[in-house]
Amino acid sequence: MKYKIIERESFQVVGIKREISCKNGENLIEIPKMWTDVHQDGTNDLLFKLNNGEIKGVLGVCADKRDTQPHLMDYWIATEHTGATPEGLMNLEIPASKWAVFEVNGAMPDAIQKVWKQIYTEWFPSNHYKHARTPDLEVYSAGDPWGDDYYSEIWIPLK
Repeated sequence: MKYKIIERESFQVVGIKREISCKNGENLIEIPKMWTDVHQDGTNDLLFKLNNGEIKGVLGVCADKRDTQPHLMDYWIATEHTGATPEGLMNLEIPASKWAVFEVNGAMPDAIQKVWKQIYTEWFPSNHYKHARTPDLEVYSAGDPWGDDYYSEIWIPLK
C-alpha cells in the first residue's frame, strides 16, 4: 500500500449528501448507486467544473455519525470549492488535519473497496496513528473510473 502523510488547513467542499446505512454492508451497495446517479444526472460534471481548490477531482466524503446514530453515515459527493455555495448544493467544512493519503489504482468500486479494507485490517493495526474521527475523503480524478488504469486516493484524518 503506497501512502504519504500530509497536513492541510481547513477547507470547504460543496456537493450533495445522502444518509447511508453501514449495516450488513448496505454502504457497499448504496454508495456505488449514488455515484451512478450523479454520473447520469450531470452532477459529477458540475462538480468537476466547480473544483477550484487544492484537491483536484470529485470527492466522496464519509462523515461517520456513530456517536449519535449507530450504523449511519453521511456520504457526500462533492468537490473542494472556494467561494459561495452554488444553488442546489450544500457545503461542508473539512477541519484542519494531518492526513494519510493512500494511492488507489484500478476500476471502481472494487479497487477503492479493497484499499479501504486494507487500511483497516493492515495499516491501522501496524502503526501508531489513530483515526481523528472527522470525515474521510475519497478523491476521484478525471478519467474513466471503470478503467483498469484509473487513479484515485483515500484520505484518512489522523491524530
